[in-house]
Amino acid sequence: MKYVKLGKTGEIVSEMCMGTMMFGDRCDEAESDRILGAAMERGVNFVDTAAMYVQGRTEEILGRILKGRRRELFIATKVHKGVDRQSILESIDESLARLQIDFVDMYMIHWPRVGMQPKEIMGALNEVVTQGKARYVGCCNFPAWLYAHSNAIAECNDWPTLICNQVPYNLIERGVEVEILPQAVAEQVAITTYRPLVMGLLAGKYAVGQPLPANSRGQTDARIPAWLDKYGESIKSFAQFAADHGVHPAQLAISWVRHSPAVTAPIVGASSLIQLQATVAAFDFDLTDQEYTELSDLFDTAVKEEAGGQFPAFRRDLNLLGQALG
Repeated sequence: MKYVKLGKTGEIVSEMCMGTMMFGDRCDEAESDRILGAAMERGVNFVDTAAMYVQGRTEEILGRILKGRRRELFIATKVHKGVDRQSILESIDESLARLQIDFVDMYMIHWPRVGMQPKEIMGALNEVVTQGKARYVGCCNFPAWLYAHSNAIAECNDWPTLICNQVPYNLIERGVEVEILPQAVAEQVAITTYRPLVMGLLAGKYAVGQPLPANSRGQTDARIPAWLDKYGESIKSFAQFAADHGVHPAQLAISWVRHSPAVTAPIVGASSLIQLQATVAAFDFDLTDQEYTELSDLFDTAVKEEAGGQFPAFRRDLNLLGQALG
């Protein structure tokens, strides 16, 4: 397992972040324990969870299986309730109780909301840190302008700034390449990414023209059949690319996300030990720049912008400042 800097915090975390959304949902506590143990044996020390996962049961399971392991892990969780001060302060206490720990390493706002008050939010996060209940704070799904605006407020008040932005990123969902990833490189923002396998579409789980597997997310999530219909030929080409290179499609999809210098750690979930063992191998497989470009070109998913001159290209150029994420 490789290790990376978490933004500009000085913390070193594993390049793989263990996602726990399946704990208590698609796998029971015993299997969750085995998955976490196997991930740690492979060098994973970064764990992502949230109060909303399975109505809090995921945090409760983690609270029991973390016994004796807490000091080895960097644990992140997220605000569950609203984004007002009271909700932020109540949510951290409830998460700590479920997790059976005194503090989390990172506490994150889960989603921006219409009418949110950034000054109130950053002030409440400051209270969480000064009370010793979180070491760092971050956010999920913030546009670049809101991330910068929130941190400007924090800096003016000498409060802790957001250090991480967690966003969806994969070969199909590529909107963060505009503004968010370039901001990450320029300002050393830690970027953790979810849905690297597009809910199984890039893991070989679904086949074009074939019935959706029984008990799969494709049966209940309308995005999966829609994406399968829209990008079916690209997915077939992707699977062939994986076969030609002797790797599992899931490993190839994760390796593509990892290749971006703006990405700190892809979040990889698992519902079984076998699934974890297959996907963790992606962190031993590195793409060349040419292979990365070839994969990107298989999918017509880069954000298109009508504009004269070079403006669209500049908006997502990770080398514009001539520096790399440190």
